[in-house]
Amino acid sequence: MALNLLDIPRVKTITKADFLKHYFKPQKPVVIERFIEDWPAYTKWNLNYIKSLANDMIVPLYDDRPVDFKDGFNQPHAKMKLGDYIDLLKREPTKYRIFLWNAIKEIPQLSKDFTFPDFGIRLMKNIPMLFFGGQNSHTFMHYDIDLANIFHFHFEGEKQIILYDQKQNDYLYKIPHSLITREDINFNNPNFEKWPLLKKAKGYKTTLNHGEILYIPEGYWHHMHYITPGFSMSLRAIARNPKNLSKAIYNIFIMRNYDNAMRRLKGQKWIDWKNKQAIIRTHKGL
Repeated sequence: MALNLLDIPRVKTITKADFLKHYFKPQKPVVIERFIEDWPAYTKWNLNYIKSLANDMIVPLYDDRPVDFKDGFNQPHAKMKLGDYIDLLKREPTKYRIFLWNAIKEIPQLSKDFTFPDFGIRLMKNIPMLFFGGQNSHTFMHYDIDLANIFHFHFEGEKQIILYDQKQNDYLYKIPHSLITREDINFNNPNFEKWPLLKKAKGYKTTLNHGEILYIPEGYWHHMHYITPGFSMSLRAIARNPKNLSKAIYNIFIMRNYDNAMRRLKGQKWIDWKNKQAIIRTHKGL
């Protein structure tokens, strides 16, 4: 048995009015296939090009190890020269990913290769983030702390994505005081005997190719799996729904600080308690 996932709708291109009406207002995801073919990035951006611009720059790397109480919020697991990292990506599968990297700030030249598209909602222009991954690497199922609207532009290779909206929280084995589900769930091949409620979660799936854009609505859970080495850029717009905006403010100013304080106070016991609670709270619905 597989997860209950619909294919994300796809359009070749889209007008601002159609995007607002059919996707932003109803908060539904969409893949836009041919929107950025006039960008220099469409032809230039690949792993070799990024390497040529910043070969010796030291970058933060993340893998899929379980959260440890000693790790700070989004603290990297390793560091490496960007050129060495890209060589590694091209040579062999690796779990190491670059996550939430403000490369435009680090490599200003990249900003000449794209323009901020007008989808009818104001994008935050100071934080275009890049994400890199090797073959078979993946992110944990998570949603973003600010519950932003995300436009995810993919470059080089293929990337599989699974999305869920916040209405599915009761079925996803969400970790309390956190933005992730249980880290031992394999969303590519889930064990329904161990995680029976996952069968009830209704989500979406797609495979992104070079130059395609995925719109991820506010607060959607997302799981990214790199089929081949590649990278993506995310542009964000602040959550508009008042409930999501207040949740974002709570996450940033209260939840994150509370979780960090409890890690310092209780250590690994806090992480273990949260992992147990994810099962107890989800299985209340059984």
